[in-house]
Amino acid sequence: MNFDDKQSHQHTALEDSGMALSSPSAFSKSAAGPKTAQILKPGKKTLPSNIIGKDHALWRGDVLAFLKGLPMEPMFDLVVTSPPYNIGKEYETRQGLDEYIKWQESIIDELIPRLKTGGSLCWQVGNYVDDNQIFPLDIEFAPIFKKHKLQMRNRIVWTFGHGLHTQKRFSGRYEVVLWYTKTDSKKDSYTFNLNEVRVPSKYPGKKHFKGPNAGQLSGNPLGKNPEDVWNIPNVKSNHVEKTAHPCQFPVGLIERFVLALTNPGDLVFDPFSGVASAGVAAAIHDRRFWGCEVMDEYAKVGVKRVQDALDGNAVYRPHDRPIYDHTQSPLSRKPGQSAPTESEEGQGQGQGQGEGEGEGEGEGEGEGQ
Repeated sequence: MNFDDKQSHQHTALEDSGMALSSPSAFSKSAAGPKTAQILKPGKKTLPSNIIGKDHALWRGDVLAFLKGLPMEPMFDLVVTSPPYNIGKEYETRQGLDEYIKWQESIIDELIPRLKTGGSLCWQVGNYVDDNQIFPLDIEFAPIFKKHKLQMRNRIVWTFGHGLHTQKRFSGRYEVVLWYTKTDSKKDSYTFNLNEVRVPSKYPGKKHFKGPNAGQLSGNPLGKNPEDVWNIPNVKSNHVEKTAHPCQFPVGLIERFVLALTNPGDLVFDPFSGVASAGVAAAIHDRRFWGCEVMDEYAKVGVKRVQDALDGNAVYRPHDRPIYDHTQSPLSRKPGQSAPTESEEGQGQGQGQGEGEGEGEGEGEGEGQ
Protein backbone atom coordinates (compact mmCIF):
# COMPACT_ATOMS: atom_id res chain seq x y z
CA MET A 1 0.00 0.00 0.00
CA ASN A 2 1.49 3.40 -0.91
CA PHE A 3 0.82 6.68 0.87
CA ASP A 4 -1.98 7.76 -1.48
CA ASP A 5 -3.76 4.43 -0.98
CA LYS A 6 -3.45 4.84 2.79
CA GLN A 7 -4.99 8.31 2.66
CA SER A 8 -7.98 7.19 0.61
CA HIS A 9 -8.51 4.28 2.96
CA GLN A 10 -8.53 6.49 6.06
CA HIS A 11 -10.92 9.19 4.92
CA THR A 12 -13.04 10.35 2.00
CA ALA A 13 -12.01 13.77 0.71
CA LEU A 14 -14.74 16.37 0.44
CA GLU A 15 -14.86 17.99 -2.97
CA ASP A 16 -12.72 21.15 -3.31
CA SER A 17 -12.13 21.49 0.44
CA GLY A 18 -9.47 19.04 1.58
CA MET A 19 -11.64 18.22 4.59
CA ALA A 20 -12.78 14.69 5.37
CA LEU A 21 -16.14 13.07 6.02
CA SER A 22 -16.12 10.19 8.47
CA SER A 23 -17.32 6.78 7.33
CA PRO A 24 -19.92 4.99 9.44
CA SER A 25 -18.10 3.41 12.37
CA ALA A 26 -17.92 -0.34 12.73
CA PHE A 27 -19.50 0.22 16.15
CA SER A 28 -22.55 1.80 14.51
CA LYS A 29 -23.09 -1.38 12.46
CA SER A 30 -23.05 -3.78 15.38
CA ALA A 31 -25.29 -6.84 15.27
CA ALA A 32 -26.87 -5.56 18.47
CA GLY A 33 -28.22 -2.55 16.57
CA PRO A 34 -27.08 1.02 15.91
CA LYS A 35 -24.63 2.42 18.43
CA THR A 36 -25.44 5.72 20.07
CA ALA A 37 -23.45 8.28 21.97
CA GLN A 38 -25.07 9.32 25.22
CA ILE A 39 -24.78 11.66 28.18
CA LEU A 40 -24.89 10.34 31.73
CA LYS A 41 -25.86 12.85 34.42
CA PRO A 42 -24.99 12.00 38.03
CA GLY A 43 -27.92 11.21 40.27
CA LYS A 44 -29.27 8.71 42.77
CA LYS A 45 -29.84 6.15 40.03
CA THR A 46 -26.91 7.16 37.81
CA LEU A 47 -23.50 6.36 39.22
CA PRO A 48 -20.11 6.57 37.49
CA SER A 49 -20.04 2.77 37.31
CA ASN A 50 -23.13 2.91 35.05
CA ILE A 51 -20.82 3.92 32.21
CA ILE A 52 -19.18 0.50 32.20
CA GLY A 53 -20.28 -1.44 29.13
CA LYS A 54 -21.07 1.67 27.09
CA ASP A 55 -19.01 2.31 23.97
CA HIS A 56 -19.47 6.06 23.58
CA ALA A 57 -20.53 8.09 26.59
CA LEU A 58 -19.98 11.44 28.28
CA TRP A 59 -20.25 11.90 32.06
CA ARG A 60 -21.81 15.32 32.62
CA GLY A 61 -20.09 16.03 35.91
CA ASP A 62 -16.88 16.40 37.85
CA VAL A 63 -14.04 14.17 36.69
CA LEU A 64 -12.59 13.52 40.15
CA ALA A 65 -15.92 12.25 41.48
CA PHE A 66 -16.34 10.19 38.32
CA LEU A 67 -12.96 8.49 38.65
CA LYS A 68 -13.47 7.74 42.33
CA GLY A 69 -16.75 6.07 41.41
CA LEU A 70 -15.05 3.62 39.02
CA PRO A 71 -13.40 0.37 40.08
CA MET A 72 -9.73 0.77 40.99
CA GLU A 73 -8.54 -1.38 38.11
CA PRO A 74 -6.94 -0.81 34.68
CA MET A 75 -9.52 -0.01 31.99
CA PHE A 76 -8.20 2.82 29.77
CA ASP A 77 -5.98 2.09 26.77
CA LEU A 78 -5.34 5.77 26.10
CA VAL A 79 -5.87 8.87 28.22
CA VAL A 80 -5.66 11.97 26.04
CA THR A 81 -6.67 15.43 27.15
CA SER A 82 -6.06 19.14 27.25
CA PRO A 83 -6.90 20.28 30.78
CA PRO A 84 -7.93 23.84 31.63
CA TYR A 85 -4.88 26.10 31.66
CA ASN A 86 -6.00 28.19 34.65
CA ILE A 87 -6.24 31.36 32.58
CA GLY A 88 -9.80 32.34 33.52
CA LYS A 89 -11.95 30.83 30.76
CA GLU A 90 -15.68 30.47 31.40
CA TYR A 91 -15.36 26.79 32.29
CA GLU A 92 -12.73 27.24 35.00
CA THR A 93 -12.05 29.19 38.18
CA ARG A 94 -8.64 30.82 38.11
CA GLN A 95 -6.43 29.80 41.04
CA GLY A 96 -2.87 30.30 42.13
CA LEU A 97 -0.46 28.10 40.21
CA ASP A 98 0.33 25.89 43.22
CA GLU A 99 -3.36 25.26 43.92
CA TYR A 100 -4.01 24.51 40.26
CA ILE A 101 -1.20 21.95 40.11
CA LYS A 102 -2.42 20.27 43.31
CA TRP A 103 -5.91 19.96 41.82
CA GLN A 104 -4.55 18.46 38.62
CA GLU A 105 -2.34 16.08 40.60
CA SER A 106 -5.35 14.77 42.51
CA ILE A 107 -6.96 13.82 39.19
CA ILE A 108 -3.80 12.27 37.76
CA ASP A 109 -3.43 10.20 40.95
CA GLU A 110 -6.82 8.65 40.20
CA LEU A 111 -6.14 8.21 36.49
CA ILE A 112 -2.88 6.27 36.57
CA PRO A 113 -4.18 3.16 38.41
CA ARG A 114 -6.97 2.95 35.80
CA LEU A 115 -4.57 3.10 32.82
CA LYS A 116 -3.68 -0.31 31.42
CA THR A 117 -0.10 -1.56 31.43
CA GLY A 118 1.30 -0.75 28.00
CA GLY A 119 -1.25 2.05 27.62
CA SER A 120 -0.48 5.69 26.91
CA LEU A 121 -1.22 9.04 28.50
CA CYS A 122 -1.06 12.23 26.42
CA TRP A 123 -1.31 15.50 28.38
CA GLN A 124 -1.55 18.57 26.13
CA VAL A 125 -0.69 21.86 27.83
CA GLY A 126 0.36 25.42 27.12
CA ASN A 127 1.39 28.24 29.44
CA TYR A 128 0.02 29.68 32.64
CA VAL A 129 0.28 33.46 32.32
CA ASP A 130 0.52 35.82 35.29
CA ASP A 131 1.26 39.53 34.90
CA ASN A 132 2.77 38.96 31.45
CA GLN A 133 5.08 36.27 32.82
CA ILE A 134 4.69 32.75 31.44
CA PHE A 135 5.01 29.45 33.29
CA PRO A 136 5.24 26.46 30.88
CA LEU A 137 2.84 23.92 32.33
CA ASP A 138 4.68 20.89 30.97
CA ILE A 139 7.52 21.73 33.37
CA GLU A 140 5.04 21.82 36.26
CA PHE A 141 3.41 18.52 35.31
CA ALA A 142 6.56 16.48 34.65
CA PRO A 143 7.32 15.74 38.35
CA ILE A 144 3.79 14.39 38.84
CA PHE A 145 4.15 11.84 36.06
CA LYS A 146 7.66 11.00 37.24
CA LYS A 147 6.22 10.26 40.69
CA HIS A 148 4.00 7.62 39.07
CA LYS A 149 7.03 6.15 37.26
CA LEU A 150 5.56 6.65 33.80
CA GLN A 151 8.04 6.65 30.95
CA MET A 152 8.14 9.66 28.65
CA ARG A 153 8.29 8.70 24.99
CA ASN A 154 8.01 12.14 23.40
CA ARG A 155 7.55 15.79 24.22
CA ILE A 156 5.65 16.75 21.09
CA VAL A 157 5.57 20.37 19.97
CA TRP A 158 2.24 21.34 18.44
CA THR A 159 2.68 24.48 16.35
CA PHE A 160 -0.13 26.47 14.76
CA GLY A 161 -0.38 29.64 12.73
CA HIS A 162 -2.92 31.74 14.60
CA GLY A 163 -3.32 33.08 18.12
CA LEU A 164 -3.12 36.09 20.38
CA HIS A 165 -0.84 38.94 19.31
CA THR A 166 1.16 40.04 22.34
CA GLN A 167 2.88 43.40 22.78
CA LYS A 168 5.53 42.78 25.45
CA ARG A 169 6.85 39.36 24.41
CA PHE A 170 6.93 37.20 21.29
CA SER A 171 3.51 35.84 20.34
CA GLY A 172 3.04 32.22 21.33
CA ARG A 173 2.49 29.81 18.45
CA TYR A 174 3.10 26.41 20.00
CA GLU A 175 2.05 24.16 22.85
CA VAL A 176 3.26 20.74 23.90
CA VAL A 177 1.91 17.24 24.36
CA LEU A 178 3.59 15.03 26.95
CA TRP A 179 3.34 11.41 25.82
CA TYR A 180 3.97 8.81 28.52
CA THR A 181 3.53 5.06 28.58
CA LYS A 182 2.66 2.94 31.59
CA THR A 183 5.66 0.66 31.39
CA ASP A 184 8.22 -0.43 33.96
CA SER A 185 11.26 -0.42 31.70
CA LYS A 186 12.36 0.28 28.14
CA LYS A 187 11.97 -3.42 27.41
CA ASP A 188 8.22 -3.44 28.10
CA SER A 189 5.93 -3.35 25.08
CA TYR A 190 3.38 -0.64 24.36
CA THR A 191 1.13 0.18 21.43
CA PHE A 192 2.78 2.27 18.72
CA ASN A 193 1.37 1.92 15.20
CA LEU A 194 3.78 4.12 13.24
CA ASN A 195 2.55 3.02 9.82
CA GLU A 196 -0.92 4.35 10.60
CA VAL A 197 0.31 7.94 10.95
CA ARG A 198 3.08 8.29 8.40
CA VAL A 199 3.10 11.50 6.36
CA PRO A 200 4.44 12.18 2.85
CA SER A 201 8.22 11.99 2.58
CA LYS A 202 10.08 15.16 1.67
CA TYR A 203 11.91 13.37 -1.14
CA PRO A 204 9.85 10.29 -2.07
CA GLY A 205 11.95 9.77 -5.20
CA LYS A 206 15.25 9.58 -3.34
CA LYS A 207 17.26 6.42 -4.07
CA HIS A 208 20.17 4.56 -2.51
CA PHE A 209 23.34 5.67 -4.28
CA LYS A 210 25.57 2.76 -3.26
CA GLY A 211 25.53 -0.68 -1.72
CA PRO A 212 23.32 -3.68 -2.54
CA ASN A 213 20.21 -1.47 -2.85
CA ALA A 214 21.78 1.12 -5.15
CA GLY A 215 19.20 2.57 -7.52
CA GLN A 216 16.22 1.51 -5.40
CA LEU A 217 13.97 3.91 -3.53
CA SER A 218 15.37 4.54 -0.05
CA GLY A 219 12.25 5.77 1.72
CA ASN A 220 9.28 3.92 3.17
CA PRO A 221 6.49 3.72 0.54
CA LEU A 222 3.95 4.62 3.23
CA GLY A 223 5.71 7.89 3.97
CA LYS A 224 7.90 9.12 6.81
CA ASN A 225 7.63 9.33 10.59
CA PRO A 226 5.72 12.55 11.42
CA GLU A 227 8.50 13.46 13.89
CA ASP A 228 7.88 15.40 17.10
CA VAL A 229 6.95 18.84 15.76
CA TRP A 230 3.41 18.83 14.40
CA ASN A 231 1.98 21.69 12.37
CA ILE A 232 -1.78 21.27 12.73
CA PRO A 233 -4.05 24.35 12.58
CA ASN A 234 -5.80 25.32 15.79
CA VAL A 235 -9.57 25.74 15.74
CA LYS A 236 -10.38 29.38 15.08
CA SER A 237 -13.24 31.22 13.38
CA ASN A 238 -13.05 29.73 9.87
CA HIS A 239 -12.11 26.20 10.88
CA VAL A 240 -14.51 23.56 9.60
CA GLU A 241 -14.79 22.03 13.10
CA LYS A 242 -15.53 25.28 14.97
CA THR A 243 -18.21 25.17 17.69
CA ALA A 244 -19.08 27.56 20.53
CA HIS A 245 -16.19 26.29 22.65
CA PRO A 246 -13.53 29.03 22.98
CA CYS A 247 -10.52 26.68 23.13
CA GLN A 248 -11.47 23.70 21.02
CA PHE A 249 -9.15 20.75 20.41
CA PRO A 250 -8.65 19.97 16.66
CA VAL A 251 -9.72 16.42 15.80
CA GLY A 252 -6.60 15.93 13.67
CA LEU A 253 -4.28 16.41 16.64
CA ILE A 254 -5.98 13.68 18.66
CA GLU A 255 -6.55 11.52 15.58
CA ARG A 256 -2.81 10.97 15.25
CA PHE A 257 -2.58 9.75 18.86
CA VAL A 258 -5.66 7.54 18.50
CA LEU A 259 -4.29 5.86 15.37
CA ALA A 260 -0.74 5.46 16.67
CA LEU A 261 -1.34 4.55 20.32
CA THR A 262 -4.49 2.40 20.22
CA ASN A 263 -6.04 -0.43 18.23
CA PRO A 264 -9.65 -0.81 17.03
CA GLY A 265 -11.96 -1.53 19.97
CA ASP A 266 -9.64 0.10 22.55
CA LEU A 267 -11.02 2.55 25.11
CA VAL A 268 -10.00 6.22 24.86
CA PHE A 269 -10.68 8.46 27.86
CA ASP A 270 -10.65 12.28 28.00
CA PRO A 271 -11.09 13.62 31.55
CA PHE A 272 -11.70 17.18 30.26
CA SER A 273 -13.60 16.43 27.08
CA GLY A 274 -15.07 19.83 26.18
CA VAL A 275 -16.97 19.32 22.93
CA ALA A 276 -15.57 15.78 22.60
CA SER A 277 -13.01 16.15 19.83
CA ALA A 278 -11.30 13.08 21.30
CA GLY A 279 -14.60 11.23 21.06
CA VAL A 280 -14.94 12.19 17.40
CA ALA A 281 -11.44 10.89 16.60
CA ALA A 282 -12.15 7.68 18.51
CA ALA A 283 -15.51 7.06 16.81
CA ILE A 284 -14.14 7.73 13.32
CA HIS A 285 -11.49 5.05 13.82
CA ASP A 286 -13.57 2.41 15.62
CA ARG A 287 -12.33 3.01 19.13
CA ARG A 288 -14.56 3.31 22.18
CA PHE A 289 -14.73 6.59 24.10
CA TRP A 290 -15.58 7.92 27.54
CA GLY A 291 -15.30 11.55 28.52
CA CYS A 292 -16.12 13.96 31.36
CA GLU A 293 -17.46 17.48 30.95
CA VAL A 294 -18.93 19.81 33.58
CA MET A 295 -20.54 22.30 31.16
CA ASP A 296 -23.94 21.10 29.96
CA GLU A 297 -23.77 23.16 26.77
CA TYR A 298 -20.48 21.59 25.72
CA ALA A 299 -21.54 18.08 26.67
CA LYS A 300 -24.61 18.37 24.42
CA VAL A 301 -22.51 19.60 21.51
CA GLY A 302 -19.94 16.88 22.19
CA VAL A 303 -22.38 13.98 22.23
CA LYS A 304 -23.90 15.19 18.94
CA ARG A 305 -20.45 15.39 17.34
CA VAL A 306 -19.64 11.84 18.46
CA GLN A 307 -22.97 10.59 17.13
CA ASP A 308 -22.30 12.31 13.81
CA ALA A 309 -18.94 10.51 13.68
CA LEU A 310 -20.59 7.16 14.39
CA ASP A 311 -23.14 7.83 11.64
CA GLY A 312 -20.49 8.86 9.12
CA ASN A 313 -21.48 12.54 9.12
CA ALA A 314 -18.58 14.16 10.97
CA VAL A 315 -16.75 16.76 8.88
CA TYR A 316 -13.21 17.24 10.15
CA ARG A 317 -9.68 18.21 9.15
CA PRO A 318 -7.54 15.04 8.98
CA HIS A 319 -4.16 14.95 10.69
CA ASP A 320 -2.32 14.40 7.42
CA ARG A 321 -3.87 17.18 5.37
CA PRO A 322 -1.16 19.52 3.99
CA ILE A 323 -0.98 22.99 5.52
CA TYR A 324 -2.62 25.70 3.44
CA ASP A 325 -0.14 27.82 1.46
CA HIS A 326 -1.10 31.34 2.45
CA THR A 327 0.95 32.84 -0.41
CA GLN A 328 -1.76 31.63 -2.78
CA SER A 329 -4.32 33.95 -1.19
CA PRO A 330 -4.95 37.42 -2.65
CA LEU A 331 -4.65 38.73 0.92
CA SER A 332 -0.93 37.89 0.85
CA ARG A 333 -0.26 40.60 -1.77
CA LYS A 334 0.74 44.06 -0.65
CA PRO A 335 -1.33 47.05 -1.79
CA GLY A 336 -0.27 48.01 -5.31
CA GLN A 337 0.81 44.53 -6.37
CA SER A 338 -0.78 43.05 -9.46
CA ALA A 339 -4.08 41.31 -8.90
CA PRO A 340 -4.02 37.50 -8.81
CA THR A 341 -5.32 35.51 -11.73
CA GLU A 342 -8.69 33.79 -11.48
CA SER A 343 -7.06 30.43 -10.88
CA GLU A 344 -4.83 31.84 -8.11
CA GLU A 345 -7.76 33.53 -6.41
CA GLY A 346 -9.88 30.39 -6.53
CA GLN A 347 -7.07 28.29 -5.13
CA GLY A 348 -6.45 30.69 -2.28
CA GLN A 349 -10.10 30.97 -1.29
CA GLY A 350 -10.86 27.27 -1.65
CA GLN A 351 -7.93 25.94 0.34
CA GLY A 352 -8.26 28.56 3.05
CA GLN A 353 -11.51 27.09 4.36
CA GLY A 354 -11.05 25.20 7.58
CA GLU A 355 -7.56 26.49 8.35
CA GLY A 356 -8.49 28.81 11.20
CA GLU A 357 -7.89 32.17 9.54
CA GLY A 358 -9.36 34.20 12.40
CA GLU A 359 -7.25 35.92 15.02
CA GLY A 360 -6.65 34.28 18.39
CA GLU A 361 -9.00 34.64 21.32
CA GLY A 362 -6.42 34.09 24.02
CA GLU A 363 -3.61 31.89 25.17
CA GLY A 364 -4.30 28.20 25.60
CA GLU A 365 -5.90 26.10 22.90
CA GLY A 366 -7.03 23.08 24.90
CA GLU A 367 -10.62 22.25 25.59
CA GLY A 368 -10.72 21.73 29.32
CA GLN A 369 -13.76 21.95 31.53
